[in-house]
Amino acid sequence: MSPRVRRSALTIHVVTSVGWLGAVSAFLVLAIIGLATSDVSMARAMYIAMDAIGWWAILPLALGSLVSGVVQSLGTSWGLFRYYWIVVKIALTVPSIAVLLVHLQPISHIAEMAHHGSLMPGEFRGDRVQILVATGAALVVLISMTALSSIKPRGMTSFGRRQA
Repeated sequence: MSPRVRRSALTIHVVTSVGWLGAVSAFLVLAIIGLATSDVSMARAMYIAMDAIGWWAILPLALGSLVSGVVQSLGTSWGLFRYYWIVVKIALTVPSIAVLLVHLQPISHIAEMAHHGSLMPGEFRGDRVQILVATGAALVVLISMTALSSIKPRGMTSFGRRQA
C-alpha cells in the first residue's frame, strides 16, 4: 500500500474500532437503565434504543473493524498471521461478531414487545440480565483488543518466523 492508502486504511480501522467500543459502552448504559428502572416507559424506550444501536451502529462498526483490520494487516508488514497479537485480535473479533448476531435476536424481540407496549417490568428478566452480562463481557473483550493494538506485544507465529 502507498503511504496515503495505508494511513487512510489505518484511520478507517481506528475509527470503526473505537466507534464499536463507544457504541457498546452506550449500549451497556441503556441495558443498565433498562434493567434497573422501575419506570415502564423508560425501560421500553431503552430496549427500543438498544435494538436500533445494535443493528445500526454496533453491527456495522464491528464488521467495518473486522474488514478494515484485515485490509490493514494484509497491506502492511504486520501481515495477517505473522504476529500473535493480530491472530488473537482476529480470534476475538470473529466470535464477538457471531455472539453479537445471536444476542441481537432477543434484543429485537424485547424491543418489539416494548414498541407495542406489552413489555412489563418483570418480563424477560433473565434475558435482560443476560444482555447486560454479555454487553459487559463484550466491553472487556473490546478493551482487551484495544490494548493489544496499542501495546503490540512481540512474538511472531511460526508462519511469521518462516516468512522472515
